[in-house]
Amino acid sequence: MAFNGSWKIDKNENYEKFMEAMGVNMMKRKLGAHDNLKITIQQDGNKFSVKESSNFRTIVIEFTLGVNFDYSLADGTELNGAWNMEGNKLVGKFTRKDNGKILTAHREVVGDELVQTYTYEGVEAKRIFKRD
Repeated sequence: MAFNGSWKIDKNENYEKFMEAMGVNMMKRKLGAHDNLKITIQQDGNKFSVKESSNFRTIVIEFTLGVNFDYSLADGTELNGAWNMEGNKLVGKFTRKDNGKILTAHREVVGDELVQTYTYEGVEAKRIFKRD
């Protein structure tokens, strides 16, 4: 339940390079790097509700650990995959619908920060959030 609460983006590491690897155009990369993302996570056992609010959109994603679901990134990229719990870390493995390539994501609470790590085609990025 450590994930429960509201988290506001604090800093990005290598995020623009990651978006470039994902095929996001330069204009959207510049905007995405300053999206003021806020995440609100509510966990109830194996079920999660994640509200993502940014300058571009607000969506609610509901998922159950280990169950595949469809998800659309802010740039429109369609994915299918699942989150699982590995120790204290949420680990997601998602397949892009357009090219079949794998995007992995990790979420973990480190101190008072929520650290999200993304890996795609060998490029890793981190987005670090503070409790709001």
